[in-house]
Amino acid sequence: MVCSIDHLASAAGVAALRAGGSAVDAAVATNAVLAVTAPFACGLGGDLFALVHEGGTARPTALNSSGRAGSGADAERLRAEGATTMPFREDVRSVPVPGCADGWLAMHERYGRLPLADLFAAAIGYAEDGFPASPNLAATAHLIAGRPGAEAFTPPPAPGDRVRRPGVARALRAIAADGRDGFYLGEFGQGLLRVGDGEYTRADLERSQAEWVTPLRLRTYGHDVWTLPPNSQGYLLLLSLGIGEGLDLPEDADDPLTAHLMAEAARLAAYDRPALLHEGADLSGLLTEEEFARRRASISPDKRADVTDLVSDGDTTYLCAVDGDGMGVSVIQSNASGYGSWLFEPSTGINLHNRGLGFSVAAGHPAEYAPGRRPPHTLVATVVTHPDGSLRAVAGSMGGDAQPQIVQQVLTRLLKYGASPGEAVGAVRWRAASMNGFDTWDSGDAAAVAGLQVEEAASDLLMEGLAERGHPVARTPDAIGHAHVIDIGPDGMRAAAADPRAKVSAAAGH
Repeated sequence: MVCSIDHLASAAGVAALRAGGSAVDAAVATNAVLAVTAPFACGLGGDLFALVHEGGTARPTALNSSGRAGSGADAERLRAEGATTMPFREDVRSVPVPGCADGWLAMHERYGRLPLADLFAAAIGYAEDGFPASPNLAATAHLIAGRPGAEAFTPPPAPGDRVRRPGVARALRAIAADGRDGFYLGEFGQGLLRVGDGEYTRADLERSQAEWVTPLRLRTYGHDVWTLPPNSQGYLLLLSLGIGEGLDLPEDADDPLTAHLMAEAARLAAYDRPALLHEGADLSGLLTEEEFARRRASISPDKRADVTDLVSDGDTTYLCAVDGDGMGVSVIQSNASGYGSWLFEPSTGINLHNRGLGFSVAAGHPAEYAPGRRPPHTLVATVVTHPDGSLRAVAGSMGGDAQPQIVQQVLTRLLKYGASPGEAVGAVRWRAASMNGFDTWDSGDAAAVAGLQVEEAASDLLMEGLAERGHPVARTPDAIGHAHVIDIGPDGMRAAAADPRAKVSAAAGH
C-alpha cells in the first residue's frame, strides 16, 4: 500500500510495487511525482527524513538527508545588519543545500530494486506533458507567480489546468543518468551557485547531505514507536507519548478531558525546545520515566499549565509505503514554509526551501547559523513495531511545528483506543499554537495569545470543555496537518488511510 497527498503520486508508487519494486522504490516514485505536482509542500529544493523497516524483526533504519548551511554562512554579518532571527523568505541565507535528491539516492542504493529511470518515469511524464493543477496548487500559486524561475505558475493556474515543469524533468533525468553529480554538479547545482552568489562553494555541493543515523525508540501502549534523532524534533513525539501514557485518560477518545490531557502532554514536552534542539543534541536523558514523571507532575485534569506554547505552520509532505514482503517506509519531505524561500533555481524552475529559518542568530547558540551546520528541523517520521520487532504501522503528517502533536493524536487513537486508520486520521484535531507565524525561535508576545486551535468540525462540547480548563481556544478553518497511516493487522492484512484534508490524497494498494 501507498499513501500520499496526491492520487497521481500514490498511483506511481503502486505501479512500482506492481513492477516488483520494494516499498522504498514505491516511496521514491511517489515522492518524485510530488516533487513535480506539489511544489507548495515539497520538492527537489527541500530536505528529506526517512525510517525504513526492512521486514521481519529487524530494527528500523533512519536516514537524515537534511541540508547543511553553505560555506558562506555568517551569523555575525546578519547581526551587524540588525537581524535577531533568520530571514524568512527571499534571502538565500535561509537556504541550506537541499537534501532531497541525496536522500532518494541513499534509500535506493540500500533498498531499491528497480532502476531510477523506471521510478522517475511517471514524474518525468507529468513534468514534460503536464499534470492537472490540484486545488491546493491553484489556491497558492499566486504567491510565487511572476518570480524568476516560476514561469510554470505564471499566470497562476485554476484547478485542473495543465501545468508543465520541463526543468524538473531534466533534473530527474540527470539524477537517473548520472546520480548525485548529475543534480548537485549539473544544471541545478550550477544554477544554485549563481543564485547563492558566495553562499555555497562547489565543495558544499560535492558533500552528500544524506546520513544513516540511529533512530530513537520508546515503548508505549504495548508497542515500540521509532522516530528520528536531532536535528529532527522527533523526540517531542516520544516525550509527549511518554508523558501522556501515565495520565488518567478517559475511556472515550472524544472526551474533552482527553483532548485537554493530550494537549498538556504536548505542551509540557515542547515548551523548552528552543534551548534543547540542535544538530548533535543528546536528548536521551529526556526519554526516561523520571523525566516523564517530572513533566507530568505539572499537568492537572482541571487547569491549563502555565508554560509557553511553541507552534507554527509549515508546508511539508508525508508519504508512506508497505510492500508485500513487509518492508515499511515512512518518508517526510519538505520545503519548510509554503513554496519555501520563494527563490527558484531559474534554469530548472525548482523552488528552494527556507529550512535555514530554524537556525539561531544568537552568538554562541548551539544552533547558530554557521558553515556546514544543519538547522533544527520540524520534520518527524514514525514507524511502530510490536515488541518482537515486527512492523505494526507507519505514520506521519505534515504540519510544521505541530507535527509531533498531530502524530501523537493519531497514534494515541490507533494504539490506545483501537481506532482504525480511517478513524485515527479522520478525527477532529487540535494544535497548541502561538498564532505568531512560522518562526522557530521568536517567541515574541506569543505567551499572551498562545492557545489551542481546533478544527472547525469540533463539537461545542469539546470547545467548552477546553475553555473551562483555561485554554484560549479558537476554531480554525485550516486543516491541521495531512496525516497518513498504514496499519498491519494480526493476519498481515494492510489497512490504510490518506488524509482527506489534502483534497486529492489517496491510499492505494496492490
